[in-house]
Amino acid sequence: MLRRLHKDQPDSFAFTPANLAWAEAQITKYPEGRQASAIIPLLWRAQEQYGWLTRPAIEYVSDMLGMAYIRGLEVASFYFMFQLQPVGSVAHIQICGTTSCMICGAEDLMEVCKEKIAAKPHELSADGKFSWEEVECLGSCSNAPMAQIGKDYYEDLTQVRMGEIIDQLAAGYVPLPGPQNGRYAAEPLSGLTSLTEYDSGKTQHNASVQLASDIGDTVKRIDGTEVPLTAPWQGNNDPAAKAATKPATAKKAAPKTAKAETAPKTAAATAVAEGPGKKPKVMKTN
Repeated sequence: MLRRLHKDQPDSFAFTPANLAWAEAQITKYPEGRQASAIIPLLWRAQEQYGWLTRPAIEYVSDMLGMAYIRGLEVASFYFMFQLQPVGSVAHIQICGTTSCMICGAEDLMEVCKEKIAAKPHELSADGKFSWEEVECLGSCSNAPMAQIGKDYYEDLTQVRMGEIIDQLAAGYVPLPGPQNGRYAAEPLSGLTSLTEYDSGKTQHNASVQLASDIGDTVKRIDGTEVPLTAPWQGNNDPAAKAATKPATAKKAAPKTAKAETAPKTAAATAVAEGPGKKPKVMKTN
């Protein structure tokens, strides 16, 4: 499938200070001269910050890693996890459409998205707040059907509950992720039938849901301040010591002289995006 950059692009991109510190720490995972190995995590963080992966973001990350722009574009256009077109300013909903979810009602969830968001995947809703797509297996088969919204899984969904979640997000609330039918995790709906000695019986949520609850808003854009920065591979988890350590980043790429190595720029590709470039709405839980 041919994937192209969207025709409307923002003027520029830059990591927030916290995301820049995170990115520089990731680069130190790799030996000198091998910084290009960090291309996927850095592109992913750029997408998490902006919502989708823009041309300026691809070029910004490529410069950080000393890579030709076309090399960064090759990675971004190859992996379908990178969104090369604008997504909803509030949420991009990914419906699992593989076997277990399809059998258990994924198509019903997609119908809700078609009704409440847009008739086709990757299209923005009329207010620009939402977009959706069908994706391959997200690995939560025992809790089918399910969807990923932001960083979290919403499992054991029904058509009615899917609609409620979209309405809650539109109203500025982030619904609690995890099983939506009262199930604790992925145990049988009737309760544990074996390994009953491992039933915690003490905590309100499973670990994943509890972490999402503690963070509060796991749907918003990521600015890097959500959790403390740690880099255990550096051998020192003292934030002050890490801040004083200069990261082993690659030198900025020299100006490109070989035209074939640089993705061609067109007037359409550098047009300023009217909507997606605006600061997204950040929602809080009650």
